[in-house]
Amino acid sequence: MPKGQTLGMGELETVENRPFETAPFAKGAIAANEKRDDIVVLTADLGKYTDVYPFRDRFPDRFYNVGMAEQALVTVAAGLSRTGWTAYCTTYGAFATRRAHDFLAIACAHGGANVKMFAGNPGLTTGYGGTHQAIEDLALMRAVPDMTVIDPCDATEMRQIAEQAGEIDGTVYCRLLRGNVPVVFDPATYKFELGKAKRFGDGADIGFISTGFMTERCLDAARDLARMGVKASVLHCATIKPFDRDGVAEFAASVDKVVTAENHVLIGGLTSVVLDALQEASILKPMLKIGIPDRFIECGSIPYLQNKYGLTAERVRDSVADWLGVRAEAAE
Repeated sequence: MPKGQTLGMGELETVENRPFETAPFAKGAIAANEKRDDIVVLTADLGKYTDVYPFRDRFPDRFYNVGMAEQALVTVAAGLSRTGWTAYCTTYGAFATRRAHDFLAIACAHGGANVKMFAGNPGLTTGYGGTHQAIEDLALMRAVPDMTVIDPCDATEMRQIAEQAGEIDGTVYCRLLRGNVPVVFDPATYKFELGKAKRFGDGADIGFISTGFMTERCLDAARDLARMGVKASVLHCATIKPFDRDGVAEFAASVDKVVTAENHVLIGGLTSVVLDALQEASILKPMLKIGIPDRFIECGSIPYLQNKYGLTAERVRDSVADWLGVRAEAAE
């Protein structure tokens, strides 16, 4: 693909120097239905772009395309849940949380509906600008009572969450990773646990608290910082709600400085809930906040946008190095 070109809707971003898995969500949903036999999958005319066709092909009588109508998607799912089904929904996060917010809140969460929304294009994972980039979705969903909110890091976690989602009570909002999804965590040893943060490393100079794909960036940045003499550790918080407040407080107390990193605006998402947790625990630490600024983001290629707004491993490393006053060149 020519440098700077924006990926088309159906094109998959390449994954360089990293193992990857295709369609981890669909594989997890298939595994869930093979165990439970009560899963139905619905989409709002975006089956191709949310990786649900493998499920459709395996269970054609459990798949429904409601057309380009997100409100109908959610209400049909809520109705199916009332008749004993566990309804998995897929669409883009911007459509789910903006167009269908009231339906997720009232038709689903308010009544404890067994609906699991898997929402694609989280943050800056699409080049199609403010209309398609779900940059404030975690804040919107976190504010809904009785809503579970999850932001997975990689293919391993995405597949495990899809497989486990039916076991989670009530309504779930999970960001969807699709296409060529990097494998960061070893599927043989890693286990997603709802509401539990996972620590990687024991460095105490810097403590990264991250969610979603920013955990991969923070792990890479921590390795670079180690070559600069900065010892860092990473706490991955896949579950935004219910949040592991005790785990975050314990982690923050063990490091000198804290860096939060999220593929989301810095209002209402991970950074906000971390600050709440630390305030409640009476912990005060120097903090660097990495995330999307309070603005709608322009169109552009995914690599360009992630670099411009500081969401690459190199930009994370350089931001921390500048903050600490050390030389990033030492990591090259």
